[in-house]
Amino acid sequence: MDSETVTDTRLCTTIVDGFTFNGAVIQTGTEFYRLAHTKASAERAEAG
Repeated sequence: MDSETVTDTRLCTTIVDGFTFNGAVIQTGTEFYRLAHTKASAERAEAG
């Protein structure tokens, strides 16, 4: 089975809404790895 990207924005919005409906946000007090990695990359680019 081939993997495809959802290209219809309305369908994508509906899928995300279905997953997050009545969901709870749990704050762990830690920073996301991807966010920290992106910030560090940007700082290195500015300094370099």
